[in-house]
Amino acid sequence: MTFGRRLRLFMLGLGLGTIVSFMIFGKSCTNTAWAPEARVKLRMKSTLTRATPAADAALRTMELELADLRAGMDSLEVDFGASRRTSDSLYYAIGGKLKGRSILLRVAALRDYTLDSTSTLLTIGPE
Repeated sequence: MTFGRRLRLFMLGLGLGTIVSFMIFGKSCTNTAWAPEARVKLRMKSTLTRATPAADAALRTMELELADLRAGMDSLEVDFGASRRTSDSLYYAIGGKLKGRSILLRVAALRDYTLDSTSTLLTIGPE
């Protein structure tokens, strides 16, 4: 079998495999929600429901609410270099532009989300 024939058969198999994958899995073939940053954002969008008193006061001065942070989570970026992991908790640094302002969020969540699925906003300030 010549190289050209092998290449054509390979391309045919690759094309058919791609078509079958899209037919079976649909939109999830192109969904990157499995990536670490997307998973953190998804968790924050659904579980960021509490704030410390200091963070709540800072939110009020910035004229923001937790709902605004959850809604704007897609436009923010998770800084894994500034984030920390302990044996039981995850501390995320999330920054970016929200409503025209550069902000930096510090959010804590339990590593085992089956114990407590909520995340707590620790601090919010300018980036």
